[in-house]
Amino acid sequence: MDRRDFIAGTGAVLMNGGLSSGRASAEPVRPDGIITAAYYFGNFHVDPRNEKAHGSDWTEWNLVKAARPRFPGHYQPQVPQWGYADESTPEVFSQKIFAARQHGVDALLFDWYWYEDGPFLNRALESGYLKASNKNDVRFGLMWANHDWIDLHPAKLDSPGKVQFRGSISPIAFDAMCDRLVQLFQHSTYLKLDGQPYFSIYELFRFVQGMGGPSQAERALDTLRQKAVAAGFPGVHLNAVTWGVKLLPGETEMTNVHELLHRLRIDSTTSYVWIHHVQLSKAVTTDYEDIRRQYEAYRSRASAELNCMYFPNVTVGWDATPRTCQTDNFRVSGYPYTSVVVNNSPQAFEKALHSAKQFALSQLPAGKRLITLNSWNEWTEGSYLEPDAEHGKAYLDAVRKVFRSS
Repeated sequence: MDRRDFIAGTGAVLMNGGLSSGRASAEPVRPDGIITAAYYFGNFHVDPRNEKAHGSDWTEWNLVKAARPRFPGHYQPQVPQWGYADESTPEVFSQKIFAARQHGVDALLFDWYWYEDGPFLNRALESGYLKASNKNDVRFGLMWANHDWIDLHPAKLDSPGKVQFRGSISPIAFDAMCDRLVQLFQHSTYLKLDGQPYFSIYELFRFVQGMGGPSQAERALDTLRQKAVAAGFPGVHLNAVTWGVKLLPGETEMTNVHELLHRLRIDSTTSYVWIHHVQLSKAVTTDYEDIRRQYEAYRSRASAELNCMYFPNVTVGWDATPRTCQTDNFRVSGYPYTSVVVNNSPQAFEKALHSAKQFALSQLPAGKRLITLNSWNEWTEGSYLEPDAEHGKAYLDAVRKVFRSS
């Protein structure tokens, strides 16, 4: 998913492999109740909006292929072991599901886009996952990626980029979005916590802004809950990504973030990527161990600071240079010209997974021990579990060792 803010489907019900009438997805099978959920960024298939902006058949694989080393010792381009596959095909997605199942990834949290005029980048879910023959092996959930979509594909140095789609949507658009959400909640493999469908919002402040303020946002979320109850669920487990948990400038109706989360009845918070909570080096590289320590310090106080349950996150790495214009000289500046995380070996990643597991076991109640992973396939941000030519399946193996061997 784009980190364009770093510096500061249709509504039809799917048939034949789409939505089923079942309500209860499989509960966690591990004795410890931990659920591992990897974010999935669906920009590796052809989408009409992208074709309009970048040309025929464009996908983010174009940036992966074009990436070049930006400093001595920099390993680029990364080469996917499975090839530059089209994620919107059931056969391709079946391979992803099989690998996730074999390596202890319980769910995929799709970066789900819905703008004022409807969905964007939805075919990885709608045509890939939901039509895969083995979809029942791995659950799915949604993280509404309601940020501004800015053209950073690629980004020019020190250029803010053009805003293509605004992240804040109107109450009318949100209501239509909720209808589609409830349809997806009804899929038998949808991720649920205590029977409630899990739905995460990336930028809570932007949602509030689009609704017209906290009172209107409160009513909008209550409507979503009511629609879910009408569909047979006990409610919705609403999660907020901490990156987007903040008050609007000049807000007078709310005085603090605690109050906002309580008023909107947010059930939990989590993170998308460690980079949101750490200080990267001003040099071209930052050590993985450094950002791990910084993040874990944040993790230790997040729940108390927000007065809300916090689900831990583990990030594979960080290298956004594929999204930079490759002909520009590289220097540390605003996103995506940021310091590259190094020494994020599979062994270092495994150590971070162990830490997150212990946090979940000691800090979270049974039935709500969710760990988010960044990510399944953020290839242009250098944080992916999918196998590549350099490490093979080593990062997936790390997940398996920590969560399948116990």
